[in-house]
Amino acid sequence: MMEERGELRRALGFGDLVLFFVVTGFSIRWVATAAAAGPSALVIWLLACATFYVPLMFCVIELSSRYPQEGGLYVWSRRAFGDFAGFMAGWTYWSCNLPYFPALLYFTAGNAIFIGGTRWQHLSNSSAYFISVSLIGLAVATALNVVGLDTGKWLHNLGAVATWVPALILVSIGLFAWARFGAATPITLATLVPSVNLRDIIFWSTIAFALAGVESGPVMGDEIRDARRNIPRALLLAGGLITVTYILATFCLLLALPREEVSELQGAMQAVEKAAGRLEIEGIAPIAAALIAFSGLGGTGAWLAATSRLPFVAGIDRFLPTAFGRLHPRWGTPHVALLLQAFVAALFVFLGQAGTSVKGAYDALVSMSVISYFIPFLFLFGSMIRLQKEAAGPEAIRVPGGKPVAIVLASLGFATTAVSIMLSVIPPENEPNKGLAVVKVVGLCTLLVAIGTAIFWRGNSRRKAEIRKS
Repeated sequence: MMEERGELRRALGFGDLVLFFVVTGFSIRWVATAAAAGPSALVIWLLACATFYVPLMFCVIELSSRYPQEGGLYVWSRRAFGDFAGFMAGWTYWSCNLPYFPALLYFTAGNAIFIGGTRWQHLSNSSAYFISVSLIGLAVATALNVVGLDTGKWLHNLGAVATWVPALILVSIGLFAWARFGAATPITLATLVPSVNLRDIIFWSTIAFALAGVESGPVMGDEIRDARRNIPRALLLAGGLITVTYILATFCLLLALPREEVSELQGAMQAVEKAAGRLEIEGIAPIAAALIAFSGLGGTGAWLAATSRLPFVAGIDRFLPTAFGRLHPRWGTPHVALLLQAFVAALFVFLGQAGTSVKGAYDALVSMSVISYFIPFLFLFGSMIRLQKEAAGPEAIRVPGGKPVAIVLASLGFATTAVSIMLSVIPPENEPNKGLAVVKVVGLCTLLVAIGTAIFWRGNSRRKAEIRKS
């Protein structure tokens, strides 16, 4: 079994890994989501960094240096809590991307409309348009990843560059607009104080979700050159850039656009388009829109690459059918896992749209992603606490302060994760059918967990029978 894992190509170097963390850890769509909540989002970014991002980053650095094998949090959870916990951590992390891909591609499609200016705005409420773009984007990202990480990484890398450029455009335009016209959204000490109304409380979980992504790289541990050294270095560099850019871009979007006019789907492009018009540089808006669209495609490809490795290692360990543990004979990629994930994600494109508007579908997809995505973080932070009892080798990079600080950080991350899951169940105030939204979010997440449990017990029984025969 280990022979197949050994055939994986170490395709990612330090620079590739930095760009991978950027494209999975930063998305300008979360800037729009934050700005829609108003200036208090700037303080919430800082709180989320302190209570979730910093604990997550240090836990991933230590765990990936202790156990750098392919599988990441699957390996860590299995080592800490056993086979079932490892499988469920991997399963929920894998399955959360099924609704996440359509949500990301919906955002991509929404911003691509600005490439055509006013001529394309009629597509903003077209379900057919959003479904078509999502399916095409999913197909392109899947095909490049099946061909190989050597090829697919260029989509990720270019997507990371395409992510930063619109953010820099937004920051520049926001500052110029502020200098010339003043702030479109008043930013005072009073407006910076987070409120305790329902909308802002729900928003906290979304911000924590936006800061996740640093755990994705170690999932491909056997495909990273000098993983023990490069993962921590890349993570620290990318993490600092991501945090600063989120806060600065949110600030500048609020300078360029009144918070009441910010759309979560298209807010960043609205700010660029309006501010560019006021500054008489309208030609920059279509360029920014094209780059944002491409960054969404790059993010889809990167997440496909990372999460497909989880059913791959589960196939090697025989908890899933052995077909999942096979590599493509020509390209050396886990093609079975990639193709299955793309197929099921395509089904979620239609499920998310059922019985609601484009905006309602987007909100439901995000909520489903947040809940199912945070479940494996409970395992990750729990593993960090449990594995402190194991001696760390000389190559391990420990949390500053050692075991006591590691336990405190992991406990803080665990508590933030648990609260975020509970908040994500509450539908947005503007959801027209709140009952249906809750049923879809909770029901589909519960179904995913139940399916994972059934698959594990069936696979574990088959695995034990195969071991007895051998």
